[in-house]
Amino acid sequence: MFIRAVMIVFVLMTLFLVPSFAAEPNLKDGMWEITTNMEMPGIPAGSMPAQKINQCITKKDSVPQKPEKESECKMISTKVVGDTVFWNMQCRMKDGSKIDSEGTATYKGDKFDGATNMTMSQPGEKAMKMTQRMSGRRIGECK
Repeated sequence: MFIRAVMIVFVLMTLFLVPSFAAEPNLKDGMWEITTNMEMPGIPAGSMPAQKINQCITKKDSVPQKPEKESECKMISTKVVGDTVFWNMQCRMKDGSKIDSEGTATYKGDKFDGATNMTMSQPGEKAMKMTQRMSGRRIGECK
């Protein structure tokens, strides 16, 4: 009975300690070049050109994102599990349209791969779903 109780306590302690060790993904802080490819139903793959942006990414701010000039975006939630960052974001445009997105990025030191699934809705129109595939590589120090 005593051994069983010790094992249960050990398992519970391990479960509570694991998240604290996994709170940061395996990424190197710095300036990252992010390449994105948009996929939309009904549009042939590769017909939309890839876009590149640079962003300072750190362990504390590890969500790769393109700043939207004509919107108010807010991060609803973020979670780190191992080397993968998960997030949910809402953006509200000045014209009344909305974008709700959820994404993941898995870091491997100075590289990452990820995707964001988005639902865009405009007043009076049917919602449109899009997927943005992305990859990133660290290119130097943040400015």
